[in-house]
Amino acid sequence: MDFKTTPSYTVEEAKRRLERYCVYQERCHEEVNTKLREMRMIPEAQIEIITHLLEHDFLNEERFSQAFARGKFRIKSWGKVRITRELKARKITPQNIKIGLAEIDDDQYLHTFERLSQRQCDLLKERNSYKKRKKLADYLLYRGWESDLVYARIKKLIP
Repeated sequence: MDFKTTPSYTVEEAKRRLERYCVYQERCHEEVNTKLREMRMIPEAQIEIITHLLEHDFLNEERFSQAFARGKFRIKSWGKVRITRELKARKITPQNIKIGLAEIDDDQYLHTFERLSQRQCDLLKERNSYKKRKKLADYLLYRGWESDLVYARIKKLIP
């Protein structure tokens, strides 16, 4: 029989490990809780470790939501709807979601949307304008752009 053994950690070892985990990249409470469960830490130790991370500013959900929104917008060209949905899935508070979305400049947001929609429209080889509109709308909506923006832009791009 092959038994998979997981290493056990003292509270201090777990604190140091989670500090490195949080320093490497911004983390939310949910990710840290998941990591602690994977490390098989008891609930009392989990509370102590999370408190330590909060007190020493390794864990900050406001900072996480700002970094997440900036990164997903800049790197993946996600719209605010998708960013909001992903932050809610990570159990981020509505206040912190609002703070995160404030990191996105409105002019840059519209410029990115126009550039992305134009590029995708040019890539579509569909000849049927109805199907082309549908494919473009599906693509932009999946990436989290607001439906009113999407449909107004499609009217301009595909007559």
